[in-house]
Amino acid sequence: MSYEKVEQAKDPIIGKKQTQKALHARLVSELYVAKDADPRVVADVLEAAKDTDATVVYVDSMKRLGKACGIDVGAAAVALRK
Repeated sequence: MSYEKVEQAKDPIIGKKQTQKALHARLVSELYVAKDADPRVVADVLEAAKDTDATVVYVDSMKRLGKACGIDVGAAAVALRK
């Protein structure tokens, strides 16, 4: 279910840096984090999400999350706009 929601999103925010910026700007409704991502990579994103009302959803695979976004590489974090 989670991957389908990302696939259907019009303009997902992909990657750690862009996701973190969007979280600080409070533009995010849902944050998708891959369980197989390096914890050091997603720690800052998860910390930023604590300060917002964004829902954090964990998915199994970086590769599948990237594919759901239409990119050929894995994605550790993806955010959906409000």
